[in-house]
Amino acid sequence: MDRTILTDSSGLLYVRYLWRSGGTSRRSMLRAYWYAALYKLGLFDYPSVAAKLASTISNNSEVESRAFCQRWFDDLAVHYVADGAVRRINEHRSEGHLVTIISASTPYVVGPVATHLGIDEYLCTRLEVTHGRFTGAIIEPPCFGPGKVMWAERHARRHRADLSDAYFYSDSYTDRDLLQRVGHPVAVNPDPRLQLLANRLGWPIEHFF
Repeated sequence: MDRTILTDSSGLLYVRYLWRSGGTSRRSMLRAYWYAALYKLGLFDYPSVAAKLASTISNNSEVESRAFCQRWFDDLAVHYVADGAVRRINEHRSEGHLVTIISASTPYVVGPVATHLGIDEYLCTRLEVTHGRFTGAIIEPPCFGPGKVMWAERHARRHRADLSDAYFYSDSYTDRDLLQRVGHPVAVNPDPRLQLLANRLGWPIEHFF
């Protein structure tokens, strides 16, 4: 979803919106940009960071978080939806393909994007909720790296499909496991390491923005 459907990182967009809303500190802003830099360099330990971030919202209301994320999308993120991604999604729909978003982000971030695009199904990192409040835990595995492959395979089985027939679009080398699992991998606005991998393996490279 990040830098494919959206022209920027949903995480950075979210932190910027928090900052404008007075909901975060300068230190948290800098930390978010530091994490983004590590991710770009391939030095980002997503499971560890995700667990740490999930713990910071322990006992927060799920309903309030969902409402805040909808405002985030309506006020800010909607302006970052890539026209090229919308065109490609519509092309797949015209072919009768099942379109699904798969992202390491949470459903509170992915959901508004999916709804805006008319996409009914999405796979993402789920947070544990008890009695309407976050427990601070992640439902394992997070939708990242090998975990993303697991969620995609489970989704395909549910629809009596096979990933060898699937298209998968990604900008990041961290998605190489799923890119190598599907029959039609596509590198979109690829980071340098994914560009090298795509060139070596002969994968198509596209630019949605």
